Amino acid sequence: MKRVLIISPHFPPVNSADMHRVRQSLPYFREFGWEAVVITVKEEFVEAYSLDPLLLKTIPEDIVVHRVSAFEAQKTRKVGLGSLSMRSFFQMRKKGDELLSSQSFDLVFFSTTAFHVMALGPRWKRKFKVPFILDIQDPWRSDFYLDKPKSERPPKFLISYNIDKFLERRTVPYADGIISVSEGYCDTFIERYPGMTREQMEVITFGASDHDFQIARQHIHYSDKVSLPTDKINIVYIGRGGHDMQFALHIIFGAIQKGLQENPALFAKLHCWFIGTSYAPAGQGARTILPVAQSFGVGEMVTEIPDRIPYFETLYLLQQANLLLVPGSTDTAYTASKIYPYLLAEKPLLAVFYQGSSVVKVLHDTGVGVAVIFDHESRAASSYVDTCYAALCNLILSQTVPSKPDQAVMDQFMARTKTRQLVDFFNRITNS
Repeated sequence: MKRVLIISPHFPPVNSADMHRVRQSLPYFREFGWEAVVITVKEEFVEAYSLDPLLLKTIPEDIVVHRVSAFEAQKTRKVGLGSLSMRSFFQMRKKGDELLSSQSFDLVFFSTTAFHVMALGPRWKRKFKVPFILDIQDPWRSDFYLDKPKSERPPKFLISYNIDKFLERRTVPYADGIISVSEGYCDTFIERYPGMTREQMEVITFGASDHDFQIARQHIHYSDKVSLPTDKINIVYIGRGGHDMQFALHIIFGAIQKGLQENPALFAKLHCWFIGTSYAPAGQGARTILPVAQSFGVGEMVTEIPDRIPYFETLYLLQQANLLLVPGSTDTAYTASKIYPYLLAEKPLLAVFYQGSSVVKVLHDTGVGVAVIFDHESRAASSYVDTCYAALCNLILSQTVPSKPDQAVMDQFMARTKTRQLVDFFNRITNS
């Protein structure tokens, strides 16, 4: 039995998108010949995310989890350091040193968007002769905002960008393997770091979990923060917002605006819900979607709740919605891993995505949902409004639950299959 040390600063009961690959893989590692040990951060030191104790029900009881502390954000923020990856870096290093010096591991696997801790990989490789793999779920050093006006950039963008640029350069080229959710991220690394090859990399998207929906149906019967009105056609999106989604939002709100003009009796019944759109601490998140709706004159039909909600409440609300909506990004390498819960919710689904996104292929392969496919590099958002309007009309008028995808097709997207792909890559790297 091989052993992998997994570094995941966010972990149940913390509700964070970047821990789901680890969480959903843990039940299957032993089946495929690997024993997993996890290092994470105690939940009391984690900011910005909600807690969902039900997530702990998805973790096998025999998994050893080491929870470390972190410097308190209230103190470190005074010197400009608020990110969890910076606050827990030394505690993670200490625990990793302890485990790697006293136990035998075949691999270290970093699966997180708290990127700074990935810089521990080269240190442990030198000191303990253990290879490491990075799981790139989002860009570490992102050049996306470099040509954007200051008003559209995240807070302290240039400071964060230069730190990320420095650490990525000192880490990524020394990784034994790269797992990515997007082919585009692999292409970026090959272009950015001469000597890296495609053979070192594997594209593995997140998996879907029927077990999660079973837990939601068993334990969640209402949401504390969101109550969908029964006299409306509720269109629900749960996930991050951001300026990179404005192109898709222009298409969507343009279509709703057109609907109010041409079919007011139908479109007046709509209400759009955008939930958990900010990563900021509760009560501090800025609304990035409602202002776009207001610019199209449809603000009264939109509720944006920046605060994140517990994971299993999101599954409950997806099942309560009349129609599900997923807007995509103009970042051409972006992939929405959250698409899988939308597929399993078995609700009418509209996705508005860049033509090169893996989401488009997933929807095509499963036959679930309707995709409005755009190319923002060659056409204006307004040119897609009619297509989106027609799709909305068909989905609203039909109001039928889509047929379930063929199980053989869906199996390729499930957590067990994705874990098998992950382990196959582990074996390839450790046997080379």
